Amino acid sequence: MAKNESLEENQIIDQPFGEILSGRYLSYALSTIMSRSLPDVRDGMKPVHRRLLYAMYQLKLSPVGAPKKSARVVGDVIGKFHPHGDTAVYDAMVRLAQDFAQRYPLVDGQGNFGNIDGDNAAAMRYTEARLTDVALLLLDGIEEDAVDFRPTYDGSEKEPVVLPGGFPNLLANGSSGIAVGMATSIPPHNVAELCEAMELMLERDPSIAELAEIVGGPDFPTGGTLIEEKQDIIAAYETGRGAFRVRAKWEKEELKQGLYQIVVTEIPYQVQKSKLIEKIAELINARKLPMLDDVRDESAEDIRLVLIPKNRNVDPELLMEALFRNTDLENRFSLNMNVLENGLVPRVMNLKEVLQAWMDHQQEVLVRRSRHRLAKVLNRLEVLEGYLIVYLNIDEVIRIIRFEDDPKAELMKTFGLTEIQVEAVLNLRLRRLHKLEEVEIRTEHESLTKERDELDKLIKSEARQWTRIKKQINALKKQFGPDTALGARRTTIAGAPKPITVNLEEAMIEKEPITIICSRQGWVRAMKGHGLNAKDFKYKDGDREQFILEAQTTDKLLVFGTNGRFYTLGCDKLPPGRGFGEPLRIMIDLPNDTDVTAMTLYKEGRKMLVAATSGHGFIVKADDVLAQTKSGKQVLNVSSPHEAVLCAAVDDKHDHLAVIGKNRKMLVFPLGELPEMARGKGVILQKYKDGGLSDAKAFQIETGLEFKYGSGTTLVEDIAPWIGKRASAGRLPPNGFPKNNKFE
Repeated sequence: MAKNESLEENQIIDQPFGEILSGRYLSYALSTIMSRSLPDVRDGMKPVHRRLLYAMYQLKLSPVGAPKKSARVVGDVIGKFHPHGDTAVYDAMVRLAQDFAQRYPLVDGQGNFGNIDGDNAAAMRYTEARLTDVALLLLDGIEEDAVDFRPTYDGSEKEPVVLPGGFPNLLANGSSGIAVGMATSIPPHNVAELCEAMELMLERDPSIAELAEIVGGPDFPTGGTLIEEKQDIIAAYETGRGAFRVRAKWEKEELKQGLYQIVVTEIPYQVQKSKLIEKIAELINARKLPMLDDVRDESAEDIRLVLIPKNRNVDPELLMEALFRNTDLENRFSLNMNVLENGLVPRVMNLKEVLQAWMDHQQEVLVRRSRHRLAKVLNRLEVLEGYLIVYLNIDEVIRIIRFEDDPKAELMKTFGLTEIQVEAVLNLRLRRLHKLEEVEIRTEHESLTKERDELDKLIKSEARQWTRIKKQINALKKQFGPDTALGARRTTIAGAPKPITVNLEEAMIEKEPITIICSRQGWVRAMKGHGLNAKDFKYKDGDREQFILEAQTTDKLLVFGTNGRFYTLGCDKLPPGRGFGEPLRIMIDLPNDTDVTAMTLYKEGRKMLVAATSGHGFIVKADDVLAQTKSGKQVLNVSSPHEAVLCAAVDDKHDHLAVIGKNRKMLVFPLGELPEMARGKGVILQKYKDGGLSDAKAFQIETGLEFKYGSGTTLVEDIAPWIGKRASAGRLPPNGFPKNNKFE
């Protein structure tokens, strides 16, 4: 310490240890923050990445040139700019070349540069590398005084403080790092969207919410689906802090015999495929994913993970929901836009500030390059003006050069030339002293004079500068537009999914399609499949069909008797379709003097109309009619076992009820006039002098009333003549109404 601080060998520093320690630790922290972990907002680079690209630029590793060994690049970086371990430098270079790590790779790697499974790259002596076109955009203008240079660690070379950065690399490729006391985490974005947002900023002063409508969210190189709420995305961009939930993309592949498999085609960013498969396999072996039977990796160039469900009845949505909750098929990527402002001050910026900082840097680069170019143009114009003087006085110039002792001074004195012009004239070759050359010089002089004027206007006008930057951004947007190879958005923005309750026990229950057939004499059976031909159903002599329902083996069957009771049957308990089935009375305690008047499937939240012959009725919820015993549940109070005649479904869209009596009188009134009850007699639907209720149907008045007509149906759109108050008598139905007084 004494030698480093130019102290004498025996000199003692009298200072509290705490102050010394805090000072040294602060120096270490600042060094870590500025020289290692946080990116510069202007070019999105950390020092190691900046040095890598500059070293490759010096080696002339252009996209069209031949690549060089990675070891050569790493050696140059370590020897000239970055005195750290070769492994760290090579790892940084490898990451710049991985298309699953970088949205827009900056290094074109030849050889094994690792894969998404997490396998490491080959040793640097085996791989080769060169720059990509994106990297050249970042370096464009570096030799035109676009940025400042500083001495390298040993003072033997110079390195750029920041790159010209003609590409919004910070947001396009993202960055992550952990410093001392702070960290950064920035996801990749789509360049075309960033450019469109900056164009809007150049036109007016938009809010971050407006920018978020253009930059919808991160665009990860591995794709996936962004499922974050829109307001959360806006809040993250407004504060510079937040998180984004990303899910894998999957699709269902149908197989033979009703089987299927799930294929995962994209996985979340920075998730290693091999570890993901290991985790899923562990959950299968631990029986924590009973719905999943196996997982296979069939990936080649693209991701293809095959998930085999336990059986054909497993709901794919439920299976994937379970996987999202228990594996990295759903992942969160945090946003912490903590960057170095002007390469010096760490600060958390919002989206708008980051984009503005990049544009401000481009303005500075544009001005510096323009001044550099203007100096070159002025120098060349000075030389050309000297040439023109020579061509006008060529004989005298030749004489002075041939015979004068000090031709340089004589030329300056005779023609008023500057030292630069005289040097150019004295270095002029004789072969260029012809008329054609003079014409070319005049043409070049005119062209450069015009360029000089334009550059001068550009440097003096900030409005012209921003116009030029807008053209630059527009060109960048076209170069990386959605129709280009790199430009198309890879991450789908889907918004937050609806919550799904995963009940593993229910999900594993076998579910098969069945058709329930119940005859008039009460014989019931269940045949496998849907869409069966009713003509193929056989019945006992003198018997025929009464109810035919398509269901699943997991459904519950509601049976409504004329005694006003509901009976509940599990569809998996129904007898198979062989023969004529079994009597329904055996499965439920249906009295001999009671008939079945309705049969329907239970649906959660469903409502039904129940009514008696007397014309009384009400609305009841399906949840209130579920019976726990074979004897059923009394819902409609009746005076005799043959009074209950009706159980009809009522949907939310229905707003009116049509009723018809055995006296052939029809009445229509609003459904809202009926009470909703769990049990009782209800209210009067329609009054009758004789007979009683025959049928009722709930419908939507806008679409009209439909009833059976011959072998088809007919629609009555104008219902006005039959609309009346509940408990009215009604009037005769429309012409063609069935003689059995039934709507269906």
